[in-house]
Amino acid sequence: MSSDDTAGSLFELPPEPVRGGSNVQPAAVDDELQRLGRRLPPSIYLGTSSWSFPGWQRIVYDGVHTEAQLARLGLAAYGQHPLLRAVGIDRSFYQPLTEPQYAGYARQVPEHFRFLVKAPALITDALLRGERGAPAADNPSFLDPVLAREQFVEPALRGLGSHAGPLVFQLSPLPRRMTADGGHELIDNLGVFLRQLPRDVDGRVPVYAVELRNAELLTPRLVRMLHDAAVRLCLGIHASMPAAARQAAALRALDAPDSEGDEWQLKGPLVVRWSLHAGLRYEEAKNRYAPFDRLLDADLTTRGTLAHLAHVAIRSGQPAYVIANNKAEGSAPLTCIELARAIVGQ
Repeated sequence: MSSDDTAGSLFELPPEPVRGGSNVQPAAVDDELQRLGRRLPPSIYLGTSSWSFPGWQRIVYDGVHTEAQLARLGLAAYGQHPLLRAVGIDRSFYQPLTEPQYAGYARQVPEHFRFLVKAPALITDALLRGERGAPAADNPSFLDPVLAREQFVEPALRGLGSHAGPLVFQLSPLPRRMTADGGHELIDNLGVFLRQLPRDVDGRVPVYAVELRNAELLTPRLVRMLHDAAVRLCLGIHASMPAAARQAAALRALDAPDSEGDEWQLKGPLVVRWSLHAGLRYEEAKNRYAPFDRLLDADLTTRGTLAHLAHVAIRSGQPAYVIANNKAEGSAPLTCIELARAIVGQ
């Protein structure tokens, strides 16, 4: 089973009601970061892939706390940071969450805050997996639109309400037999699945996005399918995928399929998950970057590409959601701070 932040996600238990107030307080933020937060356009939602990392002491949190304490009580403090306006819910990848569980998250954050939510592997992994993620059998629920609606889309939108951001279908790494010849059959099946998802849940219009983990599927056929299904391409910045600029070219083709020279206007939100530094495996990155309190491998190329895309989103009147992982540069909140500086030109 594939994940972007195994350590944080598994501890990310749905919150219980907090009585007597939380004992997790936000870290002090200096005037420079406060000014940066005011200058960053409100349509730019930067955040991290989870929030339960003790190494973020003095960056996001004040005081010393365990991972389990932050998982249950840290979200409210996280939401007070002037630049962290979004967060990923990865726990939903492992097991579907209920509407009350999503609502528990929504109650802890300010009105402007948004959640990017990953669909359950039950729906997005073509394989059932055994120990250590080894393939065990084909998954009969892969791309099941009824399960997607009942166990993901409706609970997430109803529970999160106005805090709902993009709903991301990250396709786990697919077997070669499904991606041969460009994965034509898979792409067609994915299109059928996406077109059957609800387009309105209690008056709320969902933002759907697809993230790939097989580079060979990033083809004109996939782009045309997403365009026809009115679904966004989530830029998945990961060692298994092309560089952000190459994926951005596919995103441009999605939004302007019949035009070469016109100024690019996004036709929907920008959705990005910056997951892993190029050339590293997850365990390598985890061992190198823990406890995730410093930027060790600044990726200026990716940062520059994302800052440019954020400006395209601003010019287009579209929101931008960029979720960073600790394993991108070493510390996800510090990545968000540096990206904010790049966007505002500071």
